[in-house]
Amino acid sequence: MADEATAPITTAPVAIAASTGTSPTPISLRAPSKYPQGGSKVLTTSGEPFVAPPNEWIHGTWTVTHSTLSMWRSAQNVRITYTPHKRGPATSPSAAADGNSNGNASNPAVNDNLVEYEKKNGKGGVKTVLGTEKPDPNIPAAWNWRGKGWLMIASSHWEVLGWGGRPSSSGDGSVVRWAVTWFAPTLFTEEGVDIYSDRREGLDKETADIIIEALKRLEAPKLVELVEKKMSEVAISLPWKEGSK
Repeated sequence: MADEATAPITTAPVAIAASTGTSPTPISLRAPSKYPQGGSKVLTTSGEPFVAPPNEWIHGTWTVTHSTLSMWRSAQNVRITYTPHKRGPATSPSAAADGNSNGNASNPAVNDNLVEYEKKNGKGGVKTVLGTEKPDPNIPAAWNWRGKGWLMIASSHWEVLGWGGRPSSSGDGSVVRWAVTWFAPTLFTEEGVDIYSDRREGLDKETADIIIEALKRLEAPKLVELVEKKMSEVAISLPWKEGSK
């Protein structure tokens, strides 16, 4: 695995400023679809319509830097890797059901999803959770996840609430990409929010604080209460242990 996520920086309008390294994209979030807003358009905390990221923008490995999920309190180096789903032969029924592997913002693709994490005490190896997720047909930048193996009975729904890039605090001119995701409750977990960085070391404090403040401005009182009570940093201890791929 590379030191940073390998997904390319998008050239979509919302990310142009970040790609120059001179001006960060505004951090603006939408509320999850569970909390409907008035009007025909989904607006963000900046009052602008939500723009979904291109599917390839999410591909790569992301560090979970903050989360409301209690199970990550005893974990470290939590990361999630999204890759285009590997379809079966074109003649198989499953291939037709999987849809387009390439996808785009208006027609996102099926993804394979790999969650990896370690125990905070450093003992043991890398724990993994495997799943496959199909785009939700009714909600942009949203997927319906189902586990693989013994977790095949588990399913979930998750959405991108915001995404973008900001100049690295290292001053080297590079861009750190961030994303905020919301996930519906499952058999094993409660509803929650994660903050991602495409860097192993996570986000700088300023960026994380701005994202959390934006979450608190959402017109979704129950979600705001969840963030206020349960949003915490997820431990990062480099280097990561490497799991088998």
